[in-house]
Amino acid sequence: MGEFLNVSASLTGRRWVGPSVEAERLAQAMGQSTGLPDAVCRTLTRLGVPEIEAVAYLSPALRDLLPDPLTLKDMGAAAERFVKAVKGRERIAVFADYDVDGGSSAALLLTWLREMGHGATLYIPDRIDEGYGPNVPAMQALARDHDLIVCVDCGTLSHEPIAAAEGADVVVLDHHLGGETLPPALAVVNPNRQDEDGELGHLCAAAVVFLMLVEVNRRLRGEGVKGPDLMAMLDLVALATVADVAPLTGVNRALVRQGLKVMARRARPGLVALADVARMDTAPNCYHLGFLLGPRVNAGGRIGAADLGARLLSTADPHEAAALAEKLDALNTERREIENRVRDAALEQAAARGLDGPLVWACGAGWHPGVVGIVASRLKEATNRPAVVIGVEDGVGKGSGRSVSGIDLGASVHRLAAEGLLEKGGGHRMAAGLTVAEDRIEAAMERLGELLARQGAAEVGPKDLLLDGLLMPGAAQVDLIDKLEEAGPFGAGAPAPRFAFPEQAIHYVRRIGENHVKLSFSDGIGPRLEAIAFGAYDGPLGPALEAHGGARFHLAGKLEVNHWQGRQTPQLRLEDAARAGA
Repeated sequence: MGEFLNVSASLTGRRWVGPSVEAERLAQAMGQSTGLPDAVCRTLTRLGVPEIEAVAYLSPALRDLLPDPLTLKDMGAAAERFVKAVKGRERIAVFADYDVDGGSSAALLLTWLREMGHGATLYIPDRIDEGYGPNVPAMQALARDHDLIVCVDCGTLSHEPIAAAEGADVVVLDHHLGGETLPPALAVVNPNRQDEDGELGHLCAAAVVFLMLVEVNRRLRGEGVKGPDLMAMLDLVALATVADVAPLTGVNRALVRQGLKVMARRARPGLVALADVARMDTAPNCYHLGFLLGPRVNAGGRIGAADLGARLLSTADPHEAAALAEKLDALNTERREIENRVRDAALEQAAARGLDGPLVWACGAGWHPGVVGIVASRLKEATNRPAVVIGVEDGVGKGSGRSVSGIDLGASVHRLAAEGLLEKGGGHRMAAGLTVAEDRIEAAMERLGELLARQGAAEVGPKDLLLDGLLMPGAAQVDLIDKLEEAGPFGAGAPAPRFAFPEQAIHYVRRIGENHVKLSFSDGIGPRLEAIAFGAYDGPLGPALEAHGGARFHLAGKLEVNHWQGRQTPQLRLEDAARAGA
């Protein structure tokens, strides 16, 4: 496929790639049959939506897309045991992972139980002292005082800890890649078990928990008992889905879309308090969930008390919520400072090792295990390669990895653990965690590189900028942006539409903050359009636009509505530019 607008190397070094001839044809046919704007048809075509389904796709109904919970193995046993525990007033413990998905999953159960007049014990392991997932001492202690332990967002590989929970039943609600054998739990509900068909493998743990509660409510309804309103809990499912970078396709898209509407009602004290400390002043969207709310919920598990996020999300007390949100906000600021130090060292080390192999990795003594995952994400974004970052303490390395599209990192890490090069390891396609002896790090990373190379990781080139087509500033109106949003929400697996504005004249450029740029441009005929580029001065984009000298540029980015002083205006979130005619 040729370069779009003949851009083979933009200001950020990327090749621009537009729609194929076939995609152009399909979009045109969709526009003729539906009357939808061309930009919307291009977006739907790229998302793989057939012409006959286009109009319905813009208004997804959760009831039509939600799978029957019983399609997941062990779901019947899990729901039956949960109902029995509630009806029998049994003692229930919730063992959750310390990230957003784990916290949201725990909050779903705690909220549901509270509305049924039933309490539960929340247990979230300390990331540093206990590590990920159930451990033997914790499970033994919980089993002594509880009849049922529900493990959420963890447990699928925890054979020994679950076996140690003598005297209590254990139910696992998870989504991480399963091994050849399952732990000795009463039920393991996981769409990524090896004996599942993978149809629901894109669900996060909170969505699996939600499905169990759907089945639980159905069973209670059959006995004449009304369960809590599950639709009101979709804000938690949306937060977890976006923060865990689950693909926003199929039922996930419907869950997030409905969850955002629920969140906009500001009924959950924890999310209200968190939105306020994050200074969110517009209706929530996926950006807010992924970059404002998610990192703050995660901050407790990364560098503070592991249970802060789950407590915030599950509390019904606005005063407690405000205090927890303030604490998490402060921890998030501290987390950013730690992350920046580790990121700089990791980038330098990885660059010295080489950035063109199938794996980019770095390790360092004293690197905080709470930030290695975020730094791995930064390495992945900078290199377009799978990345692993490992913090070493007392001869043991604890690391986290992030992958790129098309490369299954979790499977390779799982293989590495099975080969004995890791003390433990697991994850899913896009992310993984591992523990490795310090003296085996080099050998483990070399072998991981070999496994990833077999998947083609070494052949991934510089990131192309994929574009849905051309637009002129005059077409970028608020009503078009609203219509484009109906094709969303956008995120992992369903990128937001991105358009190129060809041969634009730059009218003014202004640096804002430390490294951002704001500008105004037009085609010289129609109205001007405002644009903003975040981090533009971290690379060549900001300086080149500031020194435009009257030259015309092709500009590329995503359209958004800017809310300011009660007014709504169209704005381009500028991502790249290229000199016209260069």
